[in-house]
Amino acid sequence: MEAIFLKTLPFFALIGLGFWAGRVRFFSEEATASLTRFVFYFALSAMLFRFSASLTLGEMLDWTLAGAYLWGTLTVYLIATAVALLRRLPFEQVVMEAQVAVIGNTGFLGIPMLVLILGEAAIGPVVLVLAVDLIVFSTLLTVLISAHRDGRLSMGSLGAVALGLLKNPMIVAMGAGLGWSAAGFVLPAPAESFLALLGGAATPGALFAIGASLAGRRVARPAVTLWLSLAKLALHPAAVALAAFVIFPVERFAAGVIVAAASLPVAGNVYMLAAHYNVVPERVSAAILVSTLASILTVSLVIGWVSP
Repeated sequence: MEAIFLKTLPFFALIGLGFWAGRVRFFSEEATASLTRFVFYFALSAMLFRFSASLTLGEMLDWTLAGAYLWGTLTVYLIATAVALLRRLPFEQVVMEAQVAVIGNTGFLGIPMLVLILGEAAIGPVVLVLAVDLIVFSTLLTVLISAHRDGRLSMGSLGAVALGLLKNPMIVAMGAGLGWSAAGFVLPAPAESFLALLGGAATPGALFAIGASLAGRRVARPAVTLWLSLAKLALHPAAVALAAFVIFPVERFAAGVIVAAASLPVAGNVYMLAAHYNVVPERVSAAILVSTLASILTVSLVIGWVSP
């Protein structure tokens, strides 16, 4: 456990450095937004393309593994939904709290950290988790809120969702990489070096951006924040572990990777959705802050437990 904690510590130290830089205004909100755009559109996309191009379609599209992660995630999604309904929250707040409970920071934190700590064999399962989060649950949130506001589920709303997915650079990078691999192409040495160099900026850039973005966040409604953080950091990995180790016959290492991915703190893109739809963004922001701080310990515990 101590060895795992020491391996994860540098990642969280980079988040802490970003937090300090944002807190003392050395890194402004505009600078943080620019760094985030660079990571999202360039560095992380290069990393994802390079990783995906090294996979076969079969290595990523493990339907049993996807089913295990989906089962565990949907279970916690429904639990969070039930808790929100018992508190008599408006429909859109119910949907947003359920999203907070299950969407972890796989892109900016999970892929860099888990691949480096667990090895390159973790690439396929982590990319699969990211794909399920983006394609299934981000789409579900958009569809539910759009249908609620329009009073019906229109083809226009579905078209906008599909277009949004096609414009997401992470999905584009993963799809292009898998297509490249499926075609039997091999990256030329200069292209490999270019992608490795650009993708190498994803890890420090993403972690620093996470920290800087947390500097302006405040904890509102502590009880709700603690519940949502607990759901994400404890219930989510527990449910995925139940699915992967007990309900579905999943290979041991891959099961451990998706459980570790499920233990990640709330993703920043959930806040972007909350702000876009103006649905409790302050509550989402607080959950991101608290879950990220607590994950310094909880993620290490989970990785230590699932490590071979």
